Amino acid sequence: MAEEKLLLNFDRKEYSDELLVSLYTKMLKPRLIEEKMLILLRQGKISKWFSGIGQEAISVGVTSALGNEEYILPMHRNLGVFTTREVPMYRLFSQWQGKANGFTNGRDRSFHFGTQDYKIVGMISHLGPQLGVACGIGLGNILKKNKQITAVFSGEGGTSEGDFHEALNIASIWSLPVLFCIENNGYGLSTPTSEQYNCKDLADRGAGYGMEAHIIDGNNILEVYDKVYNLAESMRQNPRPILLEFKTFRMRGHEEASGTKYVPDELMQQWALKDPINTYRNYLIDNGILSEADDIHNRSNIKTEIEEHWQKANDEGKISVDLSLELNDVYKSFKLQQTQPNSTTQEIRLIDAISEGLKEGMQRYDDLVIMGQDIADYGGVFKITEGFVDDFGKDRVRNTPICESAVISTAYGLSVNGLKAVVEMQFADFVSSGFNPIVNLLAKSHYRWGQSADVVVRMPCGGGVCAGPFHSQTNEAWFTKTPGLKVVYPAFPVDAKGLLLTSIEDPNPVLFFEHKALYRSVKQEVPADYYTIPFGKAALLRTGNDITIISYGAGVHWALEIADSLTEINADLIDLRTLQPLDTETILASVRKTGKAIILQEDSLFGGIASDISALIMENCFQYLDAPVKRVASLETPIPFEPSLESQYLAKNRFKKELLELYKY
Repeated sequence: MAEEKLLLNFDRKEYSDELLVSLYTKMLKPRLIEEKMLILLRQGKISKWFSGIGQEAISVGVTSALGNEEYILPMHRNLGVFTTREVPMYRLFSQWQGKANGFTNGRDRSFHFGTQDYKIVGMISHLGPQLGVACGIGLGNILKKNKQITAVFSGEGGTSEGDFHEALNIASIWSLPVLFCIENNGYGLSTPTSEQYNCKDLADRGAGYGMEAHIIDGNNILEVYDKVYNLAESMRQNPRPILLEFKTFRMRGHEEASGTKYVPDELMQQWALKDPINTYRNYLIDNGILSEADDIHNRSNIKTEIEEHWQKANDEGKISVDLSLELNDVYKSFKLQQTQPNSTTQEIRLIDAISEGLKEGMQRYDDLVIMGQDIADYGGVFKITEGFVDDFGKDRVRNTPICESAVISTAYGLSVNGLKAVVEMQFADFVSSGFNPIVNLLAKSHYRWGQSADVVVRMPCGGGVCAGPFHSQTNEAWFTKTPGLKVVYPAFPVDAKGLLLTSIEDPNPVLFFEHKALYRSVKQEVPADYYTIPFGKAALLRTGNDITIISYGAGVHWALEIADSLTEINADLIDLRTLQPLDTETILASVRKTGKAIILQEDSLFGGIASDISALIMENCFQYLDAPVKRVASLETPIPFEPSLESQYLAKNRFKKELLELYKY
């Protein structure tokens, strides 16, 4: 690369001297902070550092071109986003040291945080979901009609992740006002771009999604600012996504411990000539816009500010360890104001109860959006949302592409922007494609930075319908062990409707399991109007002194059928209804009374929730037990398709024998 091609051509257009100098100052601040941080890192006073030296023009230019009320979703090399938004430096320093004046109470480090005060949503280490979150925020802006846009950052390495492609596709088909900003800095950690993708420019990928795309010199602050400013103005009037590829270079390692030995010296020298701050400073001085004296004075002021803020953060004590605070911050505080059912009822199936619950939730919450594959005009594969488009319109009842990960991230973005979301997994099995944003975005959000994830994920699940290994799993155990998620699994229509409405009210993420075999086989008198049922309250369906039977979902109906056939056994039969939170009080009280417990689950045995309930009983009721706690579950195989094989697989066939053995023990 010849030296003359690397030198920058600054075009001030009609911008004022004041703006030109302010852009320089905004770039200078993160550079000087970084220089301080590199010293502190060597002194062991901060734990890790991801450097953005050489890339400041992108963060500063993009942020300066957006309004302060517009969301930005940065990555770990975008310090300029935070400083341009004027986040107090001492709070950033406290964040990097894990102190209370930071943004995560010591629970996460570096730039893994967000702040609603400054409309910044921080990344997680799984880079791709950030792009889907921006889609959700953009969708929220469309629904609010506020003419705001959103900018989200990714490195060129992140564009290889599936979430990148899913998010661009969603943004394109929904015409979402999102700026997708790729910082192409030449390396994904140590892997050069030649080993990451095989197209000339990443901007070329925009064409594949019918998306406008531009290549911008990421080291030229005036080019970045001017291009983004004008595109942003256009997007506010004509909402659409735009893909921007910023050509730049990373002058430090991926993080400081990595170093840059893998980068040829010649390349480092060439890009040093194109330093975004030094070249722009020279331009301002050469054109009489900035004087040497003013520059020296400005640098001195910034350095003084850095030292003052560093001292303030350094004087702050270590974070106080408070067990109750840690436990209480996993979920957003929510006290259900229970709505009691009215006296008018109608006999409906479980599937109808879920449909009614969804409809009444949509009627009560104007900001509730439901999303899923084929849920709009088609009404979903189970017809639960049939007619919803006529009632609520396609803005709120949205068909999605087949991209579970980005859809769940989009739902989270809606929550960040103050809306509610219900996402339907066409089958619970397909949630595996969206597992990452559930367990890493939704589940950890409130604990990490106090942001609720107001998302319900509906999970049609279960066997007994001969649908085979990919449409029949009951996979609640994937989520019951993840702190931050609530897991609901009703067995009856009354519970399904009331618990679904509670799930929608609750600002925390809820996995709502719906057993497909129960959809049309179970009927019940269900209250006609809106009502809610508290989480963490099991239902005692039968009472007796001989044994405690514990189950949920289809297992409840299996247990009822077998218990009714064994008239010699008088059992407490507990329908858990919710698995997280779990009604441990009802379980333990029953076992202390009966002295025997059997737990029935449809899932395979090892690692299932029955194991945790068994351990809970052993730890709390050991002295009351007259027999070992019994677990009954399906076979340790995937669930098969053929009817006789499926029947053999399911736990129902073994429950009667195991119940009798425990009774006779």
